[in-house]
Amino acid sequence: MITNDTMQASSQGAQKVILTIAAAIILFATFENKMPGGMIGALGAMAIIGFVLNYIGDRTPIISQFFGGGAIVVIFGSSYLFHKGIFPTETADQITTFMKSGGFLAFYVASLVTGSIFGMSTQTLKKAALKYIPVILGSAAVACLLTGLVGMLVGKSFYDAVMLIALPIMGGGMGAGAVPLVQIMSGKTGMDAQTLMSQMVPALAIGNAIAIVMAGLLNKLGQVMPSLTGNGELIRGATAEVESEEKEAAVDLKMLAIGALLAISMFFFGTLLSMVIPMHPYALMIISIALIKVSGLMPKAFEQAAHAWYKFVVGNLTPALLVGIGVAYTNLDQIIAALTPMYFVLVFVTVLGAVIGAGLIGRMMGFYPIEAAITGGLCMANMGGTGDVAVLAASRRMKLMPFAQISSRIGGAFMLILATLVVQAIA
Repeated sequence: MITNDTMQASSQGAQKVILTIAAAIILFATFENKMPGGMIGALGAMAIIGFVLNYIGDRTPIISQFFGGGAIVVIFGSSYLFHKGIFPTETADQITTFMKSGGFLAFYVASLVTGSIFGMSTQTLKKAALKYIPVILGSAAVACLLTGLVGMLVGKSFYDAVMLIALPIMGGGMGAGAVPLVQIMSGKTGMDAQTLMSQMVPALAIGNAIAIVMAGLLNKLGQVMPSLTGNGELIRGATAEVESEEKEAAVDLKMLAIGALLAISMFFFGTLLSMVIPMHPYALMIISIALIKVSGLMPKAFEQAAHAWYKFVVGNLTPALLVGIGVAYTNLDQIIAALTPMYFVLVFVTVLGAVIGAGLIGRMMGFYPIEAAITGGLCMANMGGTGDVAVLAASRRMKLMPFAQISSRIGGAFMLILATLVVQAIA
């Protein structure tokens, strides 16, 4: 007699066989450089490679327990596979194009920011908004102070350690941080732009790698010391409030489509506002969504749709995106070449200072220290939007994306203002 359990097991076995065949076809086409052009080729390769590496990372002892598991393996594994020529260069170029000019990263971040803010408790959002800026400032202050002091101990000047290492790391990534920082400094310090960039870029890359590893370690610390973490909730004592307010609605295709449209629309809105307000579109998008949420203008059903879309994207597209980060934004050769003991120590101290500053100030402001350290510390010290995704994936706290983006965009802008004031004061 065939039971329901037997039929279900048989169906699951057939599904696994079909998915394995599909994955083998995509991997073979990728390896042989026969993948189709455009989005379908890039996303197909990223999805399968991301799934395989994520599966390995989540089941590898030590790495899965202490270093972020699948996220770490996907980022650095895909970087190695493509930059060492194991997969064709053309494939790497196609993925890079899809990530950058193709807008996949912007689409992913817009989905996370829109859905996670609309999915928040309104009271939690109100409480967090004004208290979060001091966390960013505390993170930057401790990071710069520690880096300057340790720099003096290892033979560098306080100024050079802060300006060439701490500020680039804490400045919001490459495009929004290092590039404008080089422009600010090159005309005032006597150093040419190429020299400045060659010193700053390795700091960004190594700092980003350290931030990802630290994210995994902080997640482990939270498991060992539960009193330090809200398991994804930033404000202490907010968990029960969120649970009582949230009521999950049944998810259907129409609901997901509405959520995707809202995410895209809010990104468009932020981009339009950036034409008249000199701020990053992500920052303006965050502010706009937060104001809509607090004001209650968005129908509850649409808020639930945005949150459902956010969960769909996180659950299904994160490994693929991490492959894109590894291929397009992570250069292992550059990281290894810059790993002199002194340089590594200064970069490590910067990231550690960011964690300590954010954690301490966050605790004082009523936040959980680990969540504050991850968002206000590590998401200040990584490489902007790509780093935010990697850090939150490694710490398993993707719902904190809005605060991560505030750190990267508003915090990064603050670091550029600080650099301008320091250069003008000394020049």
